[in-house]
Amino acid sequence: MSYHTHEIEWQGIRVFVRYAPVKWKVISHVEIEAIEPVRAPLPITPTGYLSHHIPIGSVEAEFDNVTDCILSWLDERALSAEW
Repeated sequence: MSYHTHEIEWQGIRVFVRYAPVKWKVISHVEIEAIEPVRAPLPITPTGYLSHHIPIGSVEAEFDNVTDCILSWLDERALSAEW
């Protein structure tokens, strides 16, 4: 299993993204962690860390890359009343 790692910035928060397009030959896996500030809350996780499984190919079907997917997800959830 091979992970791709990225660092992105979202609204002043540095975010580490770790993505396995295929894990266990049946699923994709993404880990998202706020690294600066450490474990800062994000709209998708109040703890600043999230491990999430998604169907294989779903990221690639809709986005050019996993970072675009995560940024879109953060932006969308930031519009919620809870955030």
